[in-house]
Amino acid sequence: MIRKIPVIGVIGLLLSTIGSPVNGQCEKDCSQKETCFEKLFDGESTKGWRGYQKDHVPSRWVVEDGTLHFNPTETGDRGDIIFDKTFANFHLKLEWKIAEKGNSGIFYLGSEDSNYHAIYQTAPEMQVLDNERHPDAKLGKDGNRKSGSLYDLIPAVPQNCKPAGEWNQVEVIHKDGHVIHWMNGEKVVEYQAGAEEWDELVAGSKFPGLNPNWANLATEGYIGLQDHGDKVWYRNIQIMEL
Repeated sequence: MIRKIPVIGVIGLLLSTIGSPVNGQCEKDCSQKETCFEKLFDGESTKGWRGYQKDHVPSRWVVEDGTLHFNPTETGDRGDIIFDKTFANFHLKLEWKIAEKGNSGIFYLGSEDSNYHAIYQTAPEMQVLDNERHPDAKLGKDGNRKSGSLYDLIPAVPQNCKPAGEWNQVEVIHKDGHVIHWMNGEKVVEYQAGAEEWDELVAGSKFPGLNPNWANLATEGYIGLQDHGDKVWYRNIQIMEL
C-alpha cells in the first residue's frame, strides 16, 4: 500500500503562484523577477557550482555537450556537488539522463553542517535511477527507491521514468515545507514536512540512524547532484524563487 501524506491548504497558494509545472517560463525581458527562472547551469562551465564541503568542483564532474556530466572514468577527485547558494521556497526544473545500471540523485534543502560528511544526511533526495537494471529499484518499500521517488520514503506514482540513456524532465517545488515532485509532466510525489505522518514515516526509515534530526528539514538549503559512482548527465537546470 502506498503511504499518503496529508496536504494542507498551502497547495492552493502554491499552484496559483506558479501555474502548471511546465509553464511559468521567464519573461523575455525578465522584468518580473517572480516569474523568472534563473539558470543554475549555463551549459558551458561549472560556474556557480562546487563540491559538497569543498571550494572547487571535483574533477570527475565535466561539462560535455551542454550537460553537467559525472564521468567516473575521469582522473582526480570526486563527490557530490552543490550550487553555491541556498534557496528557501523555490521551483526547480532540470533534465537528467542515466547510464545503464546507473544511480544518482537530486538533493534539495541540504546543509553543510560540519557534523555530517554527506549531503544525504541532511537533505531529501529525488531519486535518479536505471529502474530496469539497478538493484536499488527492487529494494526499499513499494518502489520508493525508483526514479522520481522521495528516496527510501515515498514512491513516485505513477512511475513514468524513461529507460536508461533517455532524457527525463523533472521538477521539485518547495513552499513552506510543502513539496511536490514532477516527472515527465506528471505529479509523482507530494508531502508536507513536519506533519505528524511525516514524522512517523521518517522515524521508520534509515534516516534517523544517519541524523537523529533528519525529519526536521531546513527551511532553506542547497541544491545538490549526487556522485554515486555511475555516469549521469544533467542539463537545463533552472530555478525560480517563490
